[in-house]
Amino acid sequence: MIETDTLDPAIAAFITSHLSMQLAATDDAGLATAVRCVGCRVSADRRRVTLLMPRSQALPVLAGIAANGRVAVVFNEPESYRTLQLKGRDARVEAALPEDAAALLPYAAGFARNLAGLQVPEPYVRTLVSCAPDDLVAVSFTPTEAYGQTPGPRAGRRLAPGEMET
Repeated sequence: MIETDTLDPAIAAFITSHLSMQLAATDDAGLATAVRCVGCRVSADRRRVTLLMPRSQALPVLAGIAANGRVAVVFNEPESYRTLQLKGRDARVEAALPEDAAALLPYAAGFARNLAGLQVPEPYVRTLVSCAPDDLVAVSFTPTEAYGQTPGPRAGRRLAPGEMET
């Protein structure tokens, strides 16, 4: 999964392919909270993952990140149930970039296409993952652990370097 602190190219491609994404954090008392994400980007060197979300829906998650920097994010391909979880310990809240706001509509369109085969109406999907550009916030972290979470006998297994579970 993570070779010499670099995200495997197959995982980087998977997590940026218009998936369902939820970011979770905990406060120092261990209370967990989560938010649906509306975009993802990976740094050019594949060392950091940045998730995009509506700030107005993410306030408890952002507070947890400010408290301790620990995050877990689940990337799910609904049409196949293929699921990956990444964890990190150095998350930080960042301002969204202009290109992040520009990626909102393409993400919604791609996610809607992914769900079309499941007969999920496009207007529903676009509403589910909508975010006003001025409400957009980014959370960036270095992945330190990866787990295959696709349902089945291998769910929950930590991925080895270079491995991408199918």
